[in-house]
Amino acid sequence: MILATTHVTDWGRFWEHLSTVGADKRAEHGCHGALVFRDDAAPDRAWIAFDWDEPGWQQFLRDPSVASGFAVAGRGTTPHALTFLGAIEA
Repeated sequence: MILATTHVTDWGRFWEHLSTVGADKRAEHGCHGALVFRDDAAPDRAWIAFDWDEPGWQQFLRDPSVASGFAVAGRGTTPHALTFLGAIEA
């Protein structure tokens, strides 16, 4: 699981790209899906929980075609992954 955040400049373009071309590109690198959240405290921020392993995430970020897709997608920044510290039971 990868939890990432990014700045979004255009939500319509972001969603369209994330759910079509972006989904295909992520699948090429082993992603199995994602949960997408809009931050109510910062409406220009998205949080995304990807069903993905670290090697696939890194391959995705290194793919030269991905960087150009970020601008087309209405993202203001490249996604930034958060560091997983561990799991705690209820």
